[in-house]
Amino acid sequence: MRDLAPPLKLALTLWLAAAAGIHLYFGGFGFPEPITMRGFHLLVFVPPLFLLYPARAAAPRHRPSIPDWLWAAAAAAPHAWVMANWAAVSDRMEYVDPFTPTMVVLAVLAIVTLLEATRRAVEVGLAWMIIISLAYMQWGHWLPGVLNTRNFAPAEILEASWLVPTAGGVYGPLTGIVATTIAVFIVFGAFMQGSGTGRLFSNLGAAAAGRFSGGPAKVAVITSGLFGTMSGSSVSNVITTGAMTIPLMQRIGYRPAVAGGIESAASVGGALMPPVMGAAAFVMAEITGIPYAQIVVAAALGAVLYYFAILVAVHVEAKKAGMAPMAAADIPAWREVAQDAHLIIPIAVLVWLMTERWSGNFAAFCATVAMVGIAFLRARTRMSWRAILDSLASAGLTMAPLAVSIAGAGIVVSALTATGMVVALGGIIKDLAAGSFPLLLLLLAVTVLVLGMGLPTTPSYIIAAAIGVPQILDLGSKALGVPPGDLLLPAHLFIFYFAVLADASPPVAAAAFAAAAIAKASPLVTSLHATRLGIAGFTVGFAFLYDPGIMLRGSLADILLATGIQVAALTALCAAYAGFLLRPMGVPARLLLAAAGLAAAFWHDIPDLLRLVVAAGALAVVAGAHLAARRT
Repeated sequence: MRDLAPPLKLALTLWLAAAAGIHLYFGGFGFPEPITMRGFHLLVFVPPLFLLYPARAAAPRHRPSIPDWLWAAAAAAPHAWVMANWAAVSDRMEYVDPFTPTMVVLAVLAIVTLLEATRRAVEVGLAWMIIISLAYMQWGHWLPGVLNTRNFAPAEILEASWLVPTAGGVYGPLTGIVATTIAVFIVFGAFMQGSGTGRLFSNLGAAAAGRFSGGPAKVAVITSGLFGTMSGSSVSNVITTGAMTIPLMQRIGYRPAVAGGIESAASVGGALMPPVMGAAAFVMAEITGIPYAQIVVAAALGAVLYYFAILVAVHVEAKKAGMAPMAAADIPAWREVAQDAHLIIPIAVLVWLMTERWSGNFAAFCATVAMVGIAFLRARTRMSWRAILDSLASAGLTMAPLAVSIAGAGIVVSALTATGMVVALGGIIKDLAAGSFPLLLLLLAVTVLVLGMGLPTTPSYIIAAAIGVPQILDLGSKALGVPPGDLLLPAHLFIFYFAVLADASPPVAAAAFAAAAIAKASPLVTSLHATRLGIAGFTVGFAFLYDPGIMLRGSLADILLATGIQVAALTALCAAYAGFLLRPMGVPARLLLAAAGLAAAFWHDIPDLLRLVVAAGALAVVAGAHLAARRT
């Protein structure tokens, strides 16, 4: 991103702050017509990207070029036209009313500028996926077999990709959810950072875990999980918390790649942590029609287990290496933590309003207003007008790349739906699974991880859900003997977890690469450590479908049994990898724990109680041997 000269930098800061402020206002007092809101959202956030992000590495770094200004003007034109003609756009019959030459020109401008903005500010892989989707609509009728599709007229492709607000494309429902609920939550997250809530989370993590063996690593895990409630990006999570925690971990003895892996695994998990689970969770609510509060409840225990596994992993590694806790001078006193404790109140307000079934945007609006008011109670957290402006501008800067990535994902989904490729790809995966539900899930998990190599989490989840969820509902209802409706939320959570984990999984892992840069370690080795530390994401992802208790469904006994299986399995797997439980282990003990942990986590054909006995029994045998050796 450019470091702009003061006059233009101030102008863009004010522009982004005003745009974020208007979104916040609408969240509290009501949104305009959907097509108007979507047009406004893209109008205010797409053009600035051409001024903020250079077209190439050799482009000027402190000012936009004349072509950049032309790109920005071209990006504004189609969205300004939609806002000016919102009534006609809302009333037109899709694919029936003429798609005029003016609309054709504007559609081309909208798609081309969206592609360029995506290439510059998001991921070049997403831009290529959009291009491939459009090319498939144009020339797919030449392909043989299952890939063959009907012949689309160019005007029909442009209309489907741009101006079909009820189905997909640039102005589809996905852009709608980003322009409303997600935008207001991003503003709330920015105000959390601006008010000093980040300092509260950092101090809380250090005070709670800093005194224990391997303290800095545990602080990194706790702090990154808490930061995930206000950060929409795993990479920004790494940069924010990793700059402090990675050097601390290296100082007490963690290898650079391991320190980076711990930070990236913990930062990626921020998107799994309620009450704010990132943009993809809000899209999930929009796609499924399931209230967001219900999604949060279902995902809560899985998120706790994810961080439990990372804490176990860093604990056994620290004990094995004899690592010291943090230096006493680096650990804040509890009274210092208490000085910021009032900043928890706005988060409680958010959770309460959502559990009372208020809309997400209104809950986030009230929580944001409460954050400003509550922060005013103490001088150290009081937000000045400059802090408020910076928070709004930060929110706008976060929204802009998200706006184009979601609009681009809308084009891909529109192409997949219009061509029937959703059914075709789903059929291919289903045929490869050959009626095996576990194999189907494995193929879908690999598909999502591969998509995540070139796509951000939310577009990856959207595309994979369109392909995979119908297959899970069809085959899963037969394999598990439950109605498809009962599998809707577990299926989406399964896809969601693997879309999140893709940010830390090799060979392309954005969060792990950012952590590796801080740690000065190999990006590939760092991502491998992040993957094994995030093992709970894989086990919990499958548990959503096989163990309903993990979503707090069923009786208390069902919930406790599902939780116990995961706790025992994850502890066994983490200890086996580290080679340490109560003391260093030899190869036979490690193999025993690894086999027991994998069986408990993934062998769903045996009774649940037996899975728990297998993992817990193996832990008991190894721990008993260690205790006996210690007494001897």
